[in-house]
Amino acid sequence: MDISNIKADKVNTTHGIKIGSDDAPVKVIEFINLKCPYCKMWYEDSKDVLNDYVFAGKVQRIIKHFDKEKPSLKKGNVVHRYLDYSNPEKALEDIDFFFAHQEEWGYLESFDDIAAYVVEKRNLSLQSNELAAQEIIQEANQANVVFVPTVFIDEEIFDEHITQQELKNLIEARI
Repeated sequence: MDISNIKADKVNTTHGIKIGSDDAPVKVIEFINLKCPYCKMWYEDSKDVLNDYVFAGKVQRIIKHFDKEKPSLKKGNVVHRYLDYSNPEKALEDIDFFFAHQEEWGYLESFDDIAAYVVEKRNLSLQSNELAAQEIIQEANQANVVFVPTVFIDEEIFDEHITQQELKNLIEARI
């Protein structure tokens, strides 16, 4: 991933699903789309490491569901609309489910079928996330974030190719 045009100073902790304490010394900001297979890879590979640090009060995750216009990612945009930003723990459980079942819902034919799947499988309802979604898109545009996943820890920018040890090192250096 070419990060030369990304402006980390334009990324903030305002919008997104916040997992962990606001007082945590390290903020991990993740631009992801639930239909993206590379986001799934990042999420699954980093999940245990990040959960340990969140539980210890050392990291706060800010998960920004980035609605993309790329045809292969638009289905993720549908699912994003059902995540409850006001209940981060439940939203994280739902994110786990949707990544674990990405192949199942991701190949449904229509957006209506995806919405029905979300309601049937997770008993979710449509949320009023439109403002947050627009703010995340605007933030991504200002920061020149184009690809998902794009992850930030301060000025460090990376994607799914980071190893667990590299991730730990970045976090430990900031604690």
